[in-house]
Amino acid sequence: MMRALYQTRGAEFSVDILSDPAVAAFIDGHAEILDSAFDQTKMSETLRSRLRSSDWVFSGMKTFHELNEAFPSLLDENGVLKPFERFLNDVRSIDRTYNSNYLRAEYNFVTASAQMAAKWEEFQSDGDRYNLQYRTQRDGRVRPEHAALDGVTLPPSDPFWLDFYPPNGWNCRCDVVQVRKSKYPQTDHDEAVARGEGALQKDTKRMFRFNPGIERSTVPAYNPYTISRCRDCDIAKDKLSLARTTPPDNQLCAACRFLHECRELDSEIMPWEKGTIEISNMVSRKDNDFERLMQVARHFASQGEEVFLSPKMTRPSRFDYDCIYGSLKGTIYYGKCPDLKIGEHWYEHEGFVSNNPKRAFSNMVNHGMKQSARIIIDKPDLTDAYMKRIIQQRIRDGHQISEVWLREGDKLRLLYKKSEE
Repeated sequence: MMRALYQTRGAEFSVDILSDPAVAAFIDGHAEILDSAFDQTKMSETLRSRLRSSDWVFSGMKTFHELNEAFPSLLDENGVLKPFERFLNDVRSIDRTYNSNYLRAEYNFVTASAQMAAKWEEFQSDGDRYNLQYRTQRDGRVRPEHAALDGVTLPPSDPFWLDFYPPNGWNCRCDVVQVRKSKYPQTDHDEAVARGEGALQKDTKRMFRFNPGIERSTVPAYNPYTISRCRDCDIAKDKLSLARTTPPDNQLCAACRFLHECRELDSEIMPWEKGTIEISNMVSRKDNDFERLMQVARHFASQGEEVFLSPKMTRPSRFDYDCIYGSLKGTIYYGKCPDLKIGEHWYEHEGFVSNNPKRAFSNMVNHGMKQSARIIIDKPDLTDAYMKRIIQQRIRDGHQISEVWLREGDKLRLLYKKSEE
């Protein structure tokens, strides 16, 4: 990730760095660590999906801060770009701070949030049939301020639980359980709130006033990597369509919007033999060429490749485009929408029906080259020798062609591959 930052050009830090494949991979890896905190926690798949989205956006905002903090270290005391090894050594402390010290506390918080969100999901199925009771671990490690909340008993519908449902801070171990109304007296609401205010008196920024079960989030919208306005932002409330009408105020807001839009463009990943097939949620499975693209995907996945089916995008925003095709930056294909990504390379599939196979082949190659240097075509009734001659002529004419594959029924075979690749 730091190498990607090192290779950026410009005097100012840019949110665009978040679309770099190395940065995206870093965000994914960080989010996977947080997701593992609730792998074994029982909950609905809808809730699990929402919590994973929360982890991913949180990881993205944290990564944005790491990169922003590292950016000034690119230059030495004379304003000259440092050698990469010196730069990397200088930012090691950022890695230790964010991805060792902070991550431990964040992992514990996500663990607690997910467990409490899952419990809230269960509580809701019973409505106000039972009261909820706040409980600490009742041992020597309990914070005195949290101990004041122990025993607070109120129905789930009481607004007390909006602000004081655990976790109520980093490494908070507090819990909430259902109790019979006849067994425990209900706490006066105002008294409960007063005890809650006392318990969270050190939370001067009011960062932990959230209920992960109601918000269906592992981390509050306002956290160490966001700002207080995030509490009431449409993006944080999953109203991205409303937020798009307002330009972001600053880079932090731009980064947040970028990450939420990327998450909106999420994908389904399915294992296939030795590899995987990832299908963007924006891909229409009713498209005429969907099954043909799936045949291509299954072929390469069976060889152990990670295959991604990308959506057709008409006049997308730059954010939306970069979420899918950001790895094309710096190439002549940036702005194009090839059909598949296989491993690290983009491919375009072309099919063309005609009574004239030579014209069909010419059209497929011409159209394919506009999207990618790697083309997959439906085989026309032509000899391999003829097709190779046409490809070589295109290359002599200055066109970029790295690979040409032929799809014959449900099978694929390589027709041409640039020798030096």
